[in-house]
Amino acid sequence: MKMAAEVRWLCYAAFLIVITSEVSSNAPLRRFEYKYSFKPPYLAQKDGSVPFWEYGGNAIASAENVRIAPSLRSQKGAIWTKMKTNFDWWEVDIVFRVTGRGRIGADGLAFWYTDAKGAYDGEVFGSSDKWVGLGIFFDSFDNDNKHNNPYIMAVVNDGTREFDHQNDGTTQLLAGCLRDFRNKPFPTRARIEYYQNTLTVLFLSGMTNNEQDFEVCLRAEHVILPKYGYFGVSAATGGLADFHHEWGLMNIVCVADDHDVLHFLTTSLHPPGQAPPPAGGVHVSEEEQRKLSQEYADYQRKLEQQKEEYRREHPESVRKDKDSEFEEWFESDNQRELRQIFTGQSQMFEVLRELNRKLDEVVGRQERTLSLLSSVQATGGQPVATGQVPGQPMLVDTIRRHEVDLVLSNQNTILNTARDIKALTQEVHSRSDSILQNQARQPTAQVQSVGYDMASLISEMRDGLNTVKRDVAAASQRLSAGGAGTAAGGCPPQTACLSTTVFLVFAVVQLIVILGYSLWRCVL
Repeated sequence: MKMAAEVRWLCYAAFLIVITSEVSSNAPLRRFEYKYSFKPPYLAQKDGSVPFWEYGGNAIASAENVRIAPSLRSQKGAIWTKMKTNFDWWEVDIVFRVTGRGRIGADGLAFWYTDAKGAYDGEVFGSSDKWVGLGIFFDSFDNDNKHNNPYIMAVVNDGTREFDHQNDGTTQLLAGCLRDFRNKPFPTRARIEYYQNTLTVLFLSGMTNNEQDFEVCLRAEHVILPKYGYFGVSAATGGLADFHHEWGLMNIVCVADDHDVLHFLTTSLHPPGQAPPPAGGVHVSEEEQRKLSQEYADYQRKLEQQKEEYRREHPESVRKDKDSEFEEWFESDNQRELRQIFTGQSQMFEVLRELNRKLDEVVGRQERTLSLLSSVQATGGQPVATGQVPGQPMLVDTIRRHEVDLVLSNQNTILNTARDIKALTQEVHSRSDSILQNQARQPTAQVQSVGYDMASLISEMRDGLNTVKRDVAAASQRLSAGGAGTAAGGCPPQTACLSTTVFLVFAVVQLIVILGYSLWRCVL
């Protein structure tokens, strides 16, 4: 028995090794392409240029990001690679932010892979129309008034078609998805992959900072793009900055957004067995390497000299920089609170995902159990597998007795819980009815200024006074009747132990004491 278990585990391990090797053999070879990428820090050089890239229009490059279009009216900008690609398949990771003061932004941001560079102030999200290649558009404004924005779409053009602005490109799109990418706590990410004529776009909304939260936005096969092309990013704000537009009964303010790109990372993909070409496609000799190393060392030395001269000329700014450097080590109360909130939301998201997975497992087991029960009923007590001849024993496992007992116990627990909830609901309903009836018995059927206990106490006191009054009246009638009978029958007169005046005085004093005690208790 032990030997059989060991053999079974060995078979499982061999099977997993074969599957893993098969998957890894089909995975493409990857290489990072630095000449088609940019990322912070020191994204822009001292002269404002971005290495291996060129930008124009209203784009602004800084050390941390490239602002393609600022949040002003009719702003357009773009950034393009200086050289064409030298690889067939690729993957691009874009990290960006689209932020604005309004609930609706304009116009959007676009990723490009085209045969030629586009313009820096074009009509299609800041770039040229009638392009040849691919455009991934992150459209944030609803031009067709169908309430389907923000929207992500892929459009392939052969250079003959103009972009359909009136319908937001819905008549020309290859595929798309409805995702919100504006004003997120974390940067938004998009992963665009083009491999073996298959285009895949993965999207991370920015609600979490976990790279495992990528969602498939679109996937299209048989997509033909130029073999070599230029990468680019463009954006436009249009003429809707600070524009008020009436939709229905709501006044919606359309303001422009800041379109910032933080990372643009390109990776070339190569089929298994095909070695990637050398970087740059040119072999560098040893003499050239030594020359480049010497130039780099000279540049570093000059840079250090310039830093030292700047420190001597501006000692106050150096001191401020040191103070700000220490301040950056600590987070403020607001930052800590926001970090805790987002961390809690991420944890709740992970728990919900795990619960969703477990619910899927439970549903799958229930479907399997129901299918087995239906097969047993159909064959008269003997389960038959799909595609099996009736009358033969079933080789798959069936539902067991303890599983049936577990299902029944769960159902009983649910029924008992439902009964408890029903009883609690009825009790709440009865109490609310009693409260409403007590309020309805008031003179104006309204809630009095005093509390419910005080009102009931006053009612009891009123009833007690009425009882005392009736008893006094009855006693006085009996006294008068007794006096008349004595006069008529000649009985000897009887002297009363307590006169009517003394009794009334005693009752009034007692009533005053009770009222004083009640008022004293209410004050306390």
